[in-house]
Amino acid sequence: MDPEMAKADANQIILIEKGKITAIGSGLTIPAGAVVVDLSRFTVLPGLFDAHTHLCMTVQKQRDNGNYYYTTLNDPDSFRAIEGVANARAMLDAGFTTVRDVGNEGNYACSSLRLAIQAGLALGPTIINAGRIIAPYGGQFQLQQDKSGLGEPEYFYADTRDEMVKGIRQNIHYGARVIKIVVDDQKYIYSADDIRFIIEEAGRAGMKVAAHCWTHPGAHNAALAGVASIEHGFDMTDDDLELAKKNNVVVVGTEYLALSIPGTHDRWIDRLRRAYKIGVPLVYGTDAIDAQEGQTRGTLAISGIEPWIEAGIPAPRLLKAMTIDAARLLGVDKDRGLLRVGMAADIIATPENPLENANTLKRVSFVMRNGVVIRKAE
Repeated sequence: MDPEMAKADANQIILIEKGKITAIGSGLTIPAGAVVVDLSRFTVLPGLFDAHTHLCMTVQKQRDNGNYYYTTLNDPDSFRAIEGVANARAMLDAGFTTVRDVGNEGNYACSSLRLAIQAGLALGPTIINAGRIIAPYGGQFQLQQDKSGLGEPEYFYADTRDEMVKGIRQNIHYGARVIKIVVDDQKYIYSADDIRFIIEEAGRAGMKVAAHCWTHPGAHNAALAGVASIEHGFDMTDDDLELAKKNNVVVVGTEYLALSIPGTHDRWIDRLRRAYKIGVPLVYGTDAIDAQEGQTRGTLAISGIEPWIEAGIPAPRLLKAMTIDAARLLGVDKDRGLLRVGMAADIIATPENPLENANTLKRVSFVMRNGVVIRKAE
């Protein structure tokens, strides 16, 4: 299946060597001694992307009262790194071969997780990680003046230009691959000029900026400044969406939250419909962080397709948001996101064609990452 062209070809053979696709087509000669995987009963497609995840955080709703601030106080970074190993494997099992981990990982547990996967010490997706989130004082927490240190190191507080530069450079030094900022979770928010400054400084190191925006003013400033992506965009107006489209700002809408935050469902669906109608670039991301009985991080992440289906987004558009469009946002489109000669052999298989039935993505039957079979077809 080719998600970019929204078509599928039958009777294809894919040859893989050293983790890369070397040939695709019908009637190819299978080399002597090759390991043959027969997926002729399935639809074969590139691995999926989740562009908004937090692998090294799992909120225990009862223990933490549903508030991840308490999660950060209860779980040390060493434990969170181990949680990351389990969550990364669960994501891979569900068919997510690449993720963007956008912070809330304590003191760079996400960098350690990425390095462990790269070294073969753990199984997981390719990770583009953000390190510590840069934010106005307080980040996303409400602190008390006699306990102000309880918000760190979850966030890097940056209110002056010097602090912004330091936060960006420290993140890069400790292994971040994308810069994440919080624009608007306090009464004081980053201005468009603040955000432009951050974009320019990050850009000097070849880094993109993802902006957490929950409110209309925050999303407007981020879209005006031209960030790579607006995360959530919960309260975006049509004018905000038009501005994002004009400036080629991707919306990673985390519509999964329609399933998990009571009382917000209709607003998530409405914003997604409006964004699609206006033609804003859309990429799939979930923000799944809660532990749920009988579910893994991977099964929760794939359930995020439900709001897209409910909003009436055509299956081919959803598939692009989960593959090649996500790869472009993450800057890995030369290596991942499509099945092409020379690209990484990140391959999954589903019982049905997801261009016709997106729900088949919940039943991934085969997973390969970098040419290594992770999950065999049943």
